[in-house]
Order: sequence, then C-alpha cells, then structure tokens
Amino acid sequence: MKGSGLADKLRTLEQQRPVTVIGAAVIDVIADAYALPWRGCDIELKQQGVNIGGCALNIAVALKRLGISACNALPLGQGVWAEIIRNNLAREGLVSAIDNATGDNGWCLALVEPDGERTFMSFSGVENEWVPAWLEALPVQDGGLVYLSGYQLASPCGELLVNWLENTAGMTTLIDFGPRIADIPPALMARIMACKPLVSLNRQEAEIIAEIADLPAETSAFGPAWLARYGAPVIIRQDKDGAWYFTPEAQGHVAAFPVDVVDTIGAGDSHAGGVLAGLAAGWALPDAVRLGNAVASWVVGHRGGNCAPWREELLLAHENV
Repeated sequence: MKGSGLADKLRTLEQQRPVTVIGAAVIDVIADAYALPWRGCDIELKQQGVNIGGCALNIAVALKRLGISACNALPLGQGVWAEIIRNNLAREGLVSAIDNATGDNGWCLALVEPDGERTFMSFSGVENEWVPAWLEALPVQDGGLVYLSGYQLASPCGELLVNWLENTAGMTTLIDFGPRIADIPPALMARIMACKPLVSLNRQEAEIIAEIADLPAETSAFGPAWLARYGAPVIIRQDKDGAWYFTPEAQGHVAAFPVDVVDTIGAGDSHAGGVLAGLAAGWALPDAVRLGNAVASWVVGHRGGNCAPWREELLLAHENV
C-alpha cells in the first residue's frame, strides 16, 4: 500500500449493511461576510449561491456518490423551497421516503467569513414536524445503520424520534448532535445515550458536552471518561488535527488529509457520510473514520456543503497519497 492506503481500501467499498438516513433537506442561502453582523449594524453580503442542504441531505448525497444506497427519510413539503429541493434531489438520482407533507421546507442563511468559518441562521419547516406514520413506514433491519441529527433531536419532534430509536434494537445508530447539542434536555439525552449510539462530535461540541456532563475537556481523558459514563463509542473530529475514536474495545487517532480550506459548510455532515459508507461496507471503525476524514477534506476544499466527491474522484485524488 502507498501512503494511507485509502485508494486500495476504496476498491473494497461494497455495501453489506442497509442504511437509513433520518433528518432534514433544506435550502442554504450562502453568502460571504467580511465579519459577522453586530446589533444595529447594516453589513454588505456577497451571495455565493442558493444550494440544497441540511445535514441528512448532505449525507444522502455523500452516500450516493460513494456508491452506497440508503432509505432517505427527508421530509419534503409543498412550497417554493420544497420544489427546489425535490428537483435537485432528482438530479442527484435521489428520492425521499417522505413526500408531499403539509407545509414548506425550511431554509438557512449561512454566513461564511474570510477564514472559511460559517455561521447559520435557520428557519424550520416540515423537516422538524415528524409524525408517527412517517417513522412507522421506515425499515428496521438487524445489522442496519441509522443516521440521526441533533437538529431534529433538539426540536419538538425529538421525543418522537427517540421513542422510535428505543425500538430499533439490532441497528447501529450514528448521531451527529451538531451545534444543538446543548439544547437537548438532559432527560432526553439520557434516553438517547441509553441506546448506545455511535456519536460524532467536533472539537467545540466535545467541549460543550464536557462542561454539561462534567467530563474532562482534554481529548485523551475525555474519551475514556465518555466510555465510562455512557458505554457508547465516540468520534471526536479535530479539523486539521484529524479525528480520535474511542470504543469499549479500542481507541486511536486517524490523521487528517491536508487541504486548503475554502468553505467549512458540510464538513461534519460529509465526515459522517464517509463513516457511514465505511461501516455500511463492513469496514472497521478506524478505516471508516479515515474515509470520513477524506470526504470531509474534499468538501472543505470546495464551495457548498453538498459537494461530496464521487467515489472515482476520491479514488483518483488518493491514488498516490
């Protein structure tokens, strides 16, 4: 193998486990901002574009382009935003298991600062108005993988989603809590963690949960403390410093792939998509995290959050790495 051996590993990326993606498809209005607005100000923005986005949507695109099929439960409504999303999904060769819900989809204004950092201002729609019938129609398969986002878990429908999660024994759940991690009520968080999900956190989110749960902030101490508290595996993403993983069986660090950062929108989503793809192919967690690092590095080097690489593009990029 050359270098990281990712190209050789990518040739073995063949799906073995079913995947269900639960979450949001929304519109991202993306604009460059020389600084974040302050109270009473009037700043000039430069619009980058209007893209389809949402954590689950970004993951659905990443999985599709990596050759992994999934049941995508991304509520689509009836309105201007929903129609844009529906048409864009069709161009990607994707459909949603939940269509024609009452109401429109939400949208988000994403401000991108000169260093690539992004700040979101979100408006909810049907993606946060889950009903039991939608969940009852989803497949529950032993050995399957499920993705859930903190955006939905922190919304009013969070209780409904956790009720469903508690009845999916035999499936592995990957949860990316995202920036809403502090908004999930403690009692609901306890129920979520009792399901022993694989949790993916970025550096800031790990610091937040460390403070909330009274865990050590330093990564090498945080991981074992997390395992002692919850008995559930965790991935801690640290941007250019790669990612750590901690499981009851093993722990380790996976190096990042160097990239010139253009836009960090979708970085965490694309990482989760890569991890899910690796796990769906039956890979061990370290290899899945390495794929997540590779997909995320590609995405932050391009504009927009739904720009995950096709498997062939990723293979070519890492052929001699």
